[in-house]
Amino acid sequence: MLEVKLDNRDVLPSPVSASNRPAQTANKTSYSAAAIIPVWIVLSSAVIIYNNYMYNTLQFRYPVFLVTFHLTFAAIGTRVLQRTTHLLDGAKDVHVSKEMFIRSILPIGLLFSGSLILSNTAYLHLSVAYIQMLKAFIPVAILLISWTFRLQEPSKRLAVIVFMISSGVALASKGELRFNLVGFVTQAAAVAFEASRLVMIQILLHGLKMDPLVSLHYYAPVCALINLAVLPFTEGLAPFMEIMRVGPWILISNASVAFLLNIAAVFLVGAGSGLVLTLAGVFKDILLITGSVIIFGSTIMPMQIFGYSMALGGLILYRTTGSK
Repeated sequence: MLEVKLDNRDVLPSPVSASNRPAQTANKTSYSAAAIIPVWIVLSSAVIIYNNYMYNTLQFRYPVFLVTFHLTFAAIGTRVLQRTTHLLDGAKDVHVSKEMFIRSILPIGLLFSGSLILSNTAYLHLSVAYIQMLKAFIPVAILLISWTFRLQEPSKRLAVIVFMISSGVALASKGELRFNLVGFVTQAAAVAFEASRLVMIQILLHGLKMDPLVSLHYYAPVCALINLAVLPFTEGLAPFMEIMRVGPWILISNASVAFLLNIAAVFLVGAGSGLVLTLAGVFKDILLITGSVIIFGSTIMPMQIFGYSMALGGLILYRTTGSK
């Protein structure tokens, strides 16, 4: 799954223009959020369900190839949009020197590639529902990395958040009927890569604002080349032999949905407050877990529901308190 993550700390408030009709402005903002958030939720859920369908129903079990295809599609797509629309005008304000590329873009791209490959590989072994539950551990991983390298000071409130999320994920894991150690370790590694990427962005790109499409514009080609270097040693020529069986239009439509998600993310930023976006993300996760049960027949135990609810409580607290 290719999606540039939205971090609430990077969400800027919508600019307020001088107007004699503030109520109309408020209604316009409310309408925008009401229109964009459902689109983002549907596309975000569709990408994950579509990928899982390809891996486990169509038996196209080549996550490295699929991620590479998504990245190549995104690299081309962002450059087409840059020439034909104003969606990537923000790229004009980002000047990437050779030094910045080597010290910032490349290491973050390596972590991004690792996160994408590992998180997609996990779908070969675990259910969509359980993977969403494990992803709730990302804020804890970010805090642990920040504390280890003294980037952030521990506090009682953060300790409570870590306990809530960790306990919730542990309960969700204990209640998982189809627990797979390989899948669990793979997803745990994906969480570690993603948390490290987010911390690196805060350190190396501090003060540099890039919306999801601009980020994709710079990172997609880098990650695609990294993945191409990995592909011969992991999946070889096997996925190319399977393309005609699955159908090229399946691959193209799959990558298109992922690309549309990133376009929707551009409009999502600024459409609502940090709390609104956090709640939208929580609702999306709940919708995905429900969809996993209905579409793929995943089984969820009461212990998992309780544990995931606890983890979501910690996640909302983490997002709404500014992670301080």
